[in-house]
Amino acid sequence: MTTAQRQLCSEMPDALIALGEGHQLGAQECQHQFRGHRWNCSEVWQRNAFAHVIPIASREAAYTYAIASAGAAYAVTAACAKGNISVCGCDMQHKTGQGQAKAENWKWGGCSADVEFGMKYSRKFMDARELERDSRSFMNLHNNRVGRTLVKKLLRTDCKCHGVSGSCVMKTCWKSLPPFRLLGDKLMQKYQKAKTVQAIKGKRGLRLVLSRRKHSRAAAAAAAAAAAGQKPAIVAPKRLELIYLEASPNYCERSIQTGTLGTAGRPCNRTGHGPQSCDLLCCGRGHNTQHIRRTSQCRCQFRWCCEVKCDQCDESYEEFTCK
Repeated sequence: MTTAQRQLCSEMPDALIALGEGHQLGAQECQHQFRGHRWNCSEVWQRNAFAHVIPIASREAAYTYAIASAGAAYAVTAACAKGNISVCGCDMQHKTGQGQAKAENWKWGGCSADVEFGMKYSRKFMDARELERDSRSFMNLHNNRVGRTLVKKLLRTDCKCHGVSGSCVMKTCWKSLPPFRLLGDKLMQKYQKAKTVQAIKGKRGLRLVLSRRKHSRAAAAAAAAAAAGQKPAIVAPKRLELIYLEASPNYCERSIQTGTLGTAGRPCNRTGHGPQSCDLLCCGRGHNTQHIRRTSQCRCQFRWCCEVKCDQCDESYEEFTCK
């Protein structure tokens, strides 16, 4: 951890537990989303949890930083609502008596998620590792922001009805966190549409802009500027777009330099297509077939009293792994 991160931990040690839980959330979700891909997000989470984890500035790195940032903001926000962090609690902007809509027969109540605190603390902690102020550092900062901002944008409004015999004369509502799977799915959509950027030097220092060679939005802006006899237009990425600097390696072979394990030995689906298929995962090397025979209990019956009788069933199946 950096000096700034250690300082934050000493000031608020109970938040470190939530950050660890957020790290696990991000790791599990990343591995779920990439379970059928050549790069399956398994190696990166085994290293230092709060340091740089992927050496290549690829779109996979963009997803990893975003989901890690989202996990940190999510877990800290949840810990606040549970009372596990002493300096935060429920969101006071949505407390009882504020912002009530009497005409619509509802009011704020319960414990709304204090996502602003979660975002603020996770920003301080996760962004503190970006010390280099180079193009990769700016890429990581951007993707960190995408992850934690998505937590806020996906907040849900939950309500409970009050009234006689189940009627809904009045509703009490509060803001709550969505299932973390929803965040993973949304970030996966953004991963598939991630934008290539390049670094340029401006009056205020280094900044990242869309690569003209890769994206029609930047190319169209440059063409319009050229037609008008102006300097080529510079198009910045949108605030909620994932961005990356380098093309991804193929992830087929084990490489210490790129931090990839390769796909040898990975289980695959011989008859499927796309993710998890042997055609995709095995990179043209072919696959091994293993015939497996397994005995297990089956057709179990309860007999009075008090015994369970089961038959022994044999099952044969094939398992395929990449060469």
